[in-house]
Amino acid sequence: MTATSSTTAILLADVGGTNARFALLTGGKLSPIAHMSVGDYGTFQHALAAYLRDAPPAGPIRHAVFAASGPVQNGRCALTNNSWTIDAAELRGDCGFASVRVINDFEAVGWALPRLRPSSLLQLGGRERVAGAPLAALGPGTGLGMVISIPHAGAAIVLPSEGGHCTMAGGSLREDAVVEHLRGRFGHVSSERVLSGAGLENLHDALASLAGANLPRRRAADITRAGIEGTCPISRAAVDMFCAMLGSVAGNLALAIGAKGGIFIAGGILRHMPEYLAASQFRARFEDKGRLKAYLAPIPAYLVLDEHVAFVGLRALTEAEGLG
Repeated sequence: MTATSSTTAILLADVGGTNARFALLTGGKLSPIAHMSVGDYGTFQHALAAYLRDAPPAGPIRHAVFAASGPVQNGRCALTNNSWTIDAAELRGDCGFASVRVINDFEAVGWALPRLRPSSLLQLGGRERVAGAPLAALGPGTGLGMVISIPHAGAAIVLPSEGGHCTMAGGSLREDAVVEHLRGRFGHVSSERVLSGAGLENLHDALASLAGANLPRRRAADITRAGIEGTCPISRAAVDMFCAMLGSVAGNLALAIGAKGGIFIAGGILRHMPEYLAASQFRARFEDKGRLKAYLAPIPAYLVLDEHVAFVGLRALTEAEGLG
């Protein structure tokens, strides 16, 4: 449909530590999602200007909703894993938008959870979801995001969380040794220090050091590939530990909020290795909570396969706030 002067658009963006994605929502239809590398632009404003210059034709943009990978305070987010800052007040003035909303990127995932189709999910154990019960998501990517969604009065209350920075505990003597090794390097060892792209690299380096293996530093993608293919024992051990630790953290989150509506694993790392995750120690460690094993056993966990889950959530938020 050709845009007219009476047709307005809503600008949506999902901004992570590595990639920024933009799209326009016009007349209930989402444009193709544009992918941009954060490293190619000095600021968010530069990336936004580049996108708007090449964006598909649409009506005037009245509203903007941005999901950003970092804590948001007073409409402003200094991204955790890069130097960008997104400030709603600045963007309203610079771009002339009637409104700009900045939310945490995993808050967008939280808005998406009730709308995810079965075809975009891989169930990782458990049974049926309990209607009306809390849902939660966590996602290893550039960082480790967490969010809670609580059904309420036919809608949802979405609570962003910085739970990825909670202290990581080992679940075995070997994991204890890895955490102790990383404590000597970082001081505080959060879940994000082991459950993220950089976290997988940290696990690989720690396991190599503990084994006395003189290996070159590897990037997360190379560790994942070598681990899955079985060409490097240290990489395989790192990927296995990653999946197991993720199960422990996911189980902790399910216990903490009573997430009988399901636990969802998002983020870019595990979406590329669904079969490996399903066969890993993830589910066993999810349920390995002593006397509470029977409580956790029925709770379903899901791997989110939709690469653009944040846009499902951003769209849901615009509808909830009547921006269309």
